[in-house]
Amino acid sequence: EIGNDIWIGANVLIMDGIKIGDGAIIGSGAIVSKDIDPYSINVGNPIKEIGKRFEDEKIERLLQLKWWDKDLDWIRENADKFDNLDEFLK
Repeated sequence: EIGNDIWIGANVLIMDGIKIGDGAIIGSGAIVSKDIDPYSINVGNPIKEIGKRFEDEKIERLLQLKWWDKDLDWIRENADKFDNLDEFLK
């Protein structure tokens, strides 16, 4: 299961039955053999988390907002805020 708002690098192998949380990053060449937390940064073989994209509070707010499920009009109205997370979360 692959969530939303995810970046997966080139030549990544994802094993069967794995869940990749929303907003995660998987580095090129990684072998994903375990579930990946939302908005985490993961690399290597074996895969390991090397950090988070944002602070835990911001991650929780993004997961609650589920901006990827919003209609196209909402996305158009808010697109100018996508490059500034603090503005976006207001």
